[in-house]
Amino acid sequence: MTAQNCHFFEQMHHFTGILRQPPSAVAKIKGSANYPDISGEVSFHQTSAGVLVSAQVSGLPAPDHACANRVFAFHIHSGSSCTGNQNDPFADTLMHDNPNNCEHPDHAGDLPPLFGNHGFAFAVFLTDRFSVREVLGKTVIVHLKPDDFTTQPSGSAGEKIACGEIRKIGSLCSCCTR
Repeated sequence: MTAQNCHFFEQMHHFTGILRQPPSAVAKIKGSANYPDISGEVSFHQTSAGVLVSAQVSGLPAPDHACANRVFAFHIHSGSSCTGNQNDPFADTLMHDNPNNCEHPDHAGDLPPLFGNHGFAFAVFLTDRFSVREVLGKTVIVHLKPDDFTTQPSGSAGEKIACGEIRKIGSLCSCCTR
């Protein structure tokens, strides 16, 4: 095993330990009126290497046949409230978080998709696109369709089916400068 591989496995062990600690922030996910069974939690752990994000979502729509979509776009939006109107129950979440005015899919709020598994999804990833402090008070959105990572400005991800407001619950890493 090379030194680089050893370092990778040490980092993985470190991140696993971080996931056992209370997160810096959490978004409680709730489905829209059309998708009331969706619920879950997205946790944000600030680390010196970036933000370790973990998402657990249940009640996702099940496909009607074997080759149907089981991939859901997953984004941080710049709005602060999971409220909206009759046409869009989460309209107040606004657009993808994009403080640097980047093209899609390079917005800070563009996250890896959620892969449905019999209505459940679980994902863990590390990102340096934002710090926990930068997303506090913003919203997390689950879309009905997958993000195509091309169409401007939002990846043609379709209906917003679930939302959560990102709230601070733990301490932010004092070793981090972002």
